[in-house]
Amino acid sequence: MYKLRMWSNSSSPSFLLTGFPGLEATHHWISIFFFFIYISVLFGNGTLLLLIKEDHSLHEPMYFFLAMLAATDLGMTLTTMPTVLGVLWLDHREIGSAACFSQAYFIHSLSFVESGVLLIMAYDRFIAICNPLRYTCILTNTRIMKIGLAVLMRGFVSVVPPIMPLYFFPYCHSHLLSHAFCLHQDVIKLACADTTFNRLYPVVLVVFIFVLDSLIILISYVLILKTVLSVASREGRAKAFNTCVSHICCVLVFFVTVIGLSLIHRFGKQVPHIVHLTVSYVYFLFPPLMNPIIYSVKTKQIRNGILHRFTTRRTGT
Repeated sequence: MYKLRMWSNSSSPSFLLTGFPGLEATHHWISIFFFFIYISVLFGNGTLLLLIKEDHSLHEPMYFFLAMLAATDLGMTLTTMPTVLGVLWLDHREIGSAACFSQAYFIHSLSFVESGVLLIMAYDRFIAICNPLRYTCILTNTRIMKIGLAVLMRGFVSVVPPIMPLYFFPYCHSHLLSHAFCLHQDVIKLACADTTFNRLYPVVLVVFIFVLDSLIILISYVLILKTVLSVASREGRAKAFNTCVSHICCVLVFFVTVIGLSLIHRFGKQVPHIVHLTVSYVYFLFPPLMNPIIYSVKTKQIRNGILHRFTTRRTGT
């Protein structure tokens, strides 16, 4: 059982992280699974970044955006997994307020950044298929940098308003969080103050980012499908559509987990807490794990680059 500590009107408390309640005896075994996921995410996304950096044939807009996706996934994993493994391995549950709020900031910011990266990747595919003759003119290196910077700014700036008040709220409840990492919606439940803004602003933010991004991506693929179907040859249609398969899979992986997490929080009040925990971990770990696998399997240039790199190293040794 967790030892609950009580604070009285403290504005800079410590919080207690939660592992898997009722399964404390198996935390070390569970940690093996999470450590395997952690290493796989670091290896997969790190390999993608290294390959795109060193292989000049991959210095194209599509792969620059893929590098942004891999970097975002790495950031998400590096932000969440240290406290998760700390709880499971070392039973280190206490986290200071500054560290907790910073972790929440990066978790939510990177989620919005990933949504934005998937959106600009859809834009990239839209230009490549619907306006191929002007592709290099539209997606110049300067424009790519501006688009990437805009996505980063949108993600990191938009989350500041709900995170900043957390530093000033008094906390007078048990300070026991429901995950092994800090989330804004978790912390705000423990505040003893008027949290109306912090409850309403994230809803508006989710609508304007997740919902709007997914809608624009859907419209992009409707237009892409219309263009692909207008191609006369079957081979041409297959080739055009094949360039989108990897991105479509990543979009589905991300937004299906987002929808699942939203539904379980909104309508799953009677669902066991272990289900909430499982869905949360799936949301934070499944996309970073799957995205490198999807692109390695579905994208010929990435697959050939990885095979060439490893076969070259073996030959060299």
